[in-house]
Amino acid sequence: MAPSAITPPHEVQQTAELTAAAVAQKLAETSKKTNGTQQTDRPLDASLLKFTKTTTPMVVPEPGDPIIDTASQCTDHMITAVWKIGSGWEAPELKPYGNLSLAPTASVLHYATECFEGMKMYRGYDGKLRLFRPDANCRRMLTSSLRISLPGFEPAELQKLITAMIAVDGPKWLPKSRPGTFLYLRPSMIGSAGALGVASPKEATLFVIATFMPKLGKETGLKLLASQDGVRAWPGGFGFAKVGANYGPTLMANSEARARGYDQVLWLLNGTVTEAGASNFFVVWRSREGKVQLVTAPLEDKIILDGVTRRSILQLTRERLTGGQSDLEEIEVVEKKFTMDDVKEAVDEGRMIEAFAAGTAFFVAPVCVVNYRDKDLQIPMKLGNTGEYAGKIKQWLMDIMYGNEQHEWGVVIDEKEDLE
Repeated sequence: MAPSAITPPHEVQQTAELTAAAVAQKLAETSKKTNGTQQTDRPLDASLLKFTKTTTPMVVPEPGDPIIDTASQCTDHMITAVWKIGSGWEAPELKPYGNLSLAPTASVLHYATECFEGMKMYRGYDGKLRLFRPDANCRRMLTSSLRISLPGFEPAELQKLITAMIAVDGPKWLPKSRPGTFLYLRPSMIGSAGALGVASPKEATLFVIATFMPKLGKETGLKLLASQDGVRAWPGGFGFAKVGANYGPTLMANSEARARGYDQVLWLLNGTVTEAGASNFFVVWRSREGKVQLVTAPLEDKIILDGVTRRSILQLTRERLTGGQSDLEEIEVVEKKFTMDDVKEAVDEGRMIEAFAAGTAFFVAPVCVVNYRDKDLQIPMKLGNTGEYAGKIKQWLMDIMYGNEQHEWGVVIDEKEDLE
């Protein structure tokens, strides 16, 4: 059927944000159901969590072990929960880490019904185990799941499940003897019903795993290759959702960039800057009016991922780098569309101060070069390995994550040395 033959309901025909409106409607419906009204299916309920302890515990790798660089060493346990149409969520289970069993006809294998989150748990310098803003990740995962017709859930229940798993595995896999370290957390949901057909899955499987991951980024700064042909996301699509279909199609372009000596693709849409690889992108420049500005792409067109790190950077900058509260020059936070021609002009005119990418995996990664139309644009890094603003923001975030600063974003986990 041609796209022009698909007629949306009258009440949403007048907006270009059809998919966003549909997600908002589903979010509202999910909220009503999980708040106890119009309840038809069983909700996701962390209080029903079943515990099954592993009988074959794995060995924790030592720092520097090559397996860490493979991002394949997981902890002893995982969380799973199954949803079925007509009945809802079954009791979740904390069980030994292991493979999933899927039919070859599972929806996720054919129709990309898959979403996930990227989080970390941190071992603080005060000995405590923390999550960083887990509520934001869990809310975003709900948005992502609904965008691809996977079931809804109460985000607070997902957070409780994640907390339960790391409370069990954290003491062993992120011991107090290793302050300042982290493990990567990957909550995911897949369409697991064994049936072909382009339709909403009748079964879904939620799972949460934790793994070692190497530190990404480079001491000398990232080198980005601005895209000239492909695009990552487009208005009315699903760039705002953390779904697997946003990532697979970008891998070829990223491989080509690396083959040319660059670290990531800086994705453009009709010349407008969007994201750097799988991270949000920021520039710090001086406007022609003389103001120092932190500029990043806006969320309004639904092509930019609402990154938790992005959100935190913007909030901390507004709170701490304005009104003379810092030894750095006051900065204005601007969320707006800007083009690669704007970036080039700022570099050519000496107004570019610094640039960086930010996300859970790369954290805050300074950028030293952006290649645009076969010309390398040199981005300043005043401190040698970073810019002043990126360096200060990164330190603030690390202090919260690792307990040097007590902050509501750093959620302390009550650890369990053993399962009862």
